[in-house]
Amino acid sequence: MLSELQKQAAQAIVNIFETGKTLGDYARVTLLAGDPGHLTYGRSQTTLGSGNLYLLIKSYCDAPNAACGRALKPYLKRLADIDLSLDRDATLRALLTEAGGDPVMQDAQDAFFDRVYWSPAAKAASALGFAAPLSTAVVYDSLIHGSWGTIRDLTTKRVGDPARAGEKKWVPAYVAERRNWLATHSNTLLRRTVYRMDAFNTLIKNGNWTLGVPMSVCGVSVDEAALSCRAPVLVSANDAATRNLRLTNPPMTGNDVKALQKALTREGYAVNSDGVFDEGLDGALKAWQEENGIVADGIAGPATRTILGF
Repeated sequence: MLSELQKQAAQAIVNIFETGKTLGDYARVTLLAGDPGHLTYGRSQTTLGSGNLYLLIKSYCDAPNAACGRALKPYLKRLADIDLSLDRDATLRALLTEAGGDPVMQDAQDAFFDRVYWSPAAKAASALGFAAPLSTAVVYDSLIHGSWGTIRDLTTKRVGDPARAGEKKWVPAYVAERRNWLATHSNTLLRRTVYRMDAFNTLIKNGNWTLGVPMSVCGVSVDEAALSCRAPVLVSANDAATRNLRLTNPPMTGNDVKALQKALTREGYAVNSDGVFDEGLDGALKAWQEENGIVADGIAGPATRTILGF
């Protein structure tokens, strides 16, 4: 179990990677040509392309006293539908920037990143037998940045199961595998994000598995001072084809829906295996989410996918 200070240190590392600041930038709106995540926003930069920007803004609009909630609410359907024309919507961008200064939005972002990324990262690290805070930070970074499962499987194939290889062998191997994957990626922007793995390699080299502070990440001191990271690249490594699965009309269909059905079947739920997201699947998903302490919204987003393992 990580201490609160260790959790804050782990999150500060990712905040620096994403916004150049130890506490992140709640008002940061970014759009880079070639980023599969498209419009990105907030403390640790969640994306329109993944559908997670919708989840964040919905939670903000649902919160009492959200200063920009009424103005942002009309955008919810387009955000849920991943309407990529929102990339260039100047009004939306201005509203997001304004909302970033609202303490209600800051609280919503803290809760959102904890619920959607930090808690699943901690559970995934624990499931692999990891105890060191640095290991959890590596998993958390990959869930934020994207493609955790892909590199996890590549690493296991190369060095073996984490339990057999041991945490202090497997995690450096994962960092090396991810660095190579980023450095050779077809998206040239992603190649520039190898600094994330270089920073983890420095912490590993220094033996700072406990994330003791003060420490330096990308030239930024992780302490009370919020300094700027040098030339952060805010491109997402999320696969744009990975969508949040939910009940729609007409219903969603495809192999990803089949994968969800298969995962819920493994959990003991009686669902179809036809690749159609129907009301039966919606009910089973909500029941599973409630049983596992996840918000029972019937949306198979990153937290649900990570914990279900599909």
